[in-house]
Amino acid sequence: MRYAVLVTGPAGAGKSTFSSSFLTHLRMSKRTGHLVNLDPAAAADSFEHDPVIDIKDLVALEDVMGELGYGPNGGLVYCFEYLLENMDWLDEELGAYDDDYLVIDCPGQIELYTHHPFLPTLVRHLQNLGVRVCAVYLVESQFMEDKYKFFSGVLSAMSAMVNLEIPWINIMSKMDLVTSKPNDPARNGQRNRRDIARYLEPDPLLLSSHGKEAPASNPRFHALNQAIVQLIEDHPLVSFLPLDLTSTDSLETVISHIDYTMQYGEDEEPKEPHDMDEGDFQDLE
Repeated sequence: MRYAVLVTGPAGAGKSTFSSSFLTHLRMSKRTGHLVNLDPAAAADSFEHDPVIDIKDLVALEDVMGELGYGPNGGLVYCFEYLLENMDWLDEELGAYDDDYLVIDCPGQIELYTHHPFLPTLVRHLQNLGVRVCAVYLVESQFMEDKYKFFSGVLSAMSAMVNLEIPWINIMSKMDLVTSKPNDPARNGQRNRRDIARYLEPDPLLLSSHGKEAPASNPRFHALNQAIVQLIEDHPLVSFLPLDLTSTDSLETVISHIDYTMQYGEDEEPKEPHDMDEGDFQDLE
């Protein structure tokens, strides 16, 4: 059985860093893992682990922009359309990897996940090849500094989940940037455990109670907020696992949830994910 994890999310969320840490952990655990690069704009020196499959060997964004005159977004769309027209190339590349764990680093343009058909088509193709697929969606913790930005991330994650229709894990990355030791003089508004929990399990009241930015003079804005609150309350699809790559336990927790989601090792007893407990929050107070 082959396994593939699509690492998705907006630009700057830490997808490539997470992918590298993921692979390092797999290899230290004596597991076979490989990096697959699906970002046609990725710089050659941006990977800690060399990709075994690289979309740039088929088509590169730089070449498309230079030869066809497309902009970055149009060029990216062209690259994925070209990939879908040449799936035999991907089949041949994948043929060398049996019973392996593929970590697929995806681009940062969220429209690829929320409404374009490219990734759903790719997922179905992988499934037809017998690859067990799941996705992780990273949102960086700095989104918590702006409630509206945070809920736009929640809605994007929800849209991507609906669009791809595969087992899914949402991750709040870069948690080391919003946590601190007790009595740290450099805390500067960094958040405590209770506050963080309201974002990891998104509390719609964070938005509806943010009255200073939703004045009564703008009732349409307020009505939109209330509609978003109702949507999240009626369809509580999104929750986040915290990820702090400075903590081995944090990374192991996320990977155990990914393993459980895909039921890694189908010949073995299914493993329960490593649950969050009080110890995982000991530095958040």
